[in-house]
Amino acid sequence: MSEPPAQPQPAAAPRAAAPGRRVLGVALFVLAGALAALWLDTRARLAATQEELARRLRDLDSAGREARDGSQRAEQTARELEARVAAIETRLAESQSQQAALEALYHELARGRDEWQLAEIEQLLAIAQQQLQLSGNVRAALLALDLAQSRLARADRPPFLALRRALARDIERLRALPDVDLVGTSLRLDALVAAVDTLPLAFEERPVRVATEKGALPEGALARLGAEIWRELKSLVVVRRIEGEAPPLLPPREAYFLRENLKLRLLGARLALLARDEAAYREDLRAAQAWIRRYFDVRSKAVEQALAQLGTLSAATLSFEMPSLAESLEAVRGLRTRRERG
Repeated sequence: MSEPPAQPQPAAAPRAAAPGRRVLGVALFVLAGALAALWLDTRARLAATQEELARRLRDLDSAGREARDGSQRAEQTARELEARVAAIETRLAESQSQQAALEALYHELARGRDEWQLAEIEQLLAIAQQQLQLSGNVRAALLALDLAQSRLARADRPPFLALRRALARDIERLRALPDVDLVGTSLRLDALVAAVDTLPLAFEERPVRVATEKGALPEGALARLGAEIWRELKSLVVVRRIEGEAPPLLPPREAYFLRENLKLRLLGARLALLARDEAAYREDLRAAQAWIRRYFDVRSKAVEQALAQLGTLSAATLSFEMPSLAESLEAVRGLRTRRERG
């Protein structure tokens, strides 16, 4: 028979379980330490995370405040900019209106200046036309036309081109006329009129008293008295030989009227000269020459010079047709009319 199995000993089991409990306790202690360490680490990290989050929240709050401040400043700047833009637009509108007003004023001034220049040119042309028609003074008319041409040249406006051409044609026509010095001829006639009173008449001379030598006087008072009386009697009568027709002997009253009539003849020649009446001009000078040769002393130097002057004046040519300035006058008046209608 076999022997029955041996039964475990009851005292050996507690000995075997004691090391296991120790290991389990150590493990639990280690696990608890690990859990505590993990909890501490997690808590520290959580605290650091909370602190970081709080810091970031503070930074975000500060950035938000700065952003709000910046936004407010931007809004303020935007409002200021809008106000400035509005002010600039207002000034721009004012400047544009002022510029428009200035342009209108400039155009008005330019138009007024053109009208003033055209009125001045028309006045100069009227003066030149009067000089030609009334006195035939070609030089004065040319001066007026040259002045008008210079004014148009300084203006240098395209609308004035046709007027300048008409003026140039009128100036050429006047320069082609014979050169008659009306002013110089008129002054020479005035000088002759002033010299009439100084011209000696043919019988205006006085007898020359013949001086007697001292030794020719006779002796004795009666003889000397008789000789002086005889000399006075001889001096009262002068005998001269006159060849040809004898000039008339004029009393002082008729001599005065002779000189006045001669002056009237010369003044009539001057008026005929200014009126371009060549026939009357030559007739008055011919009559003046005839009267001087008949009644005045032709042997006198003053009379010879007067006759020479009258001969030179009689040779002047006055018979030519005076041109008209109608073309220039029509051009300037037509230009003024068109500008007034425009």
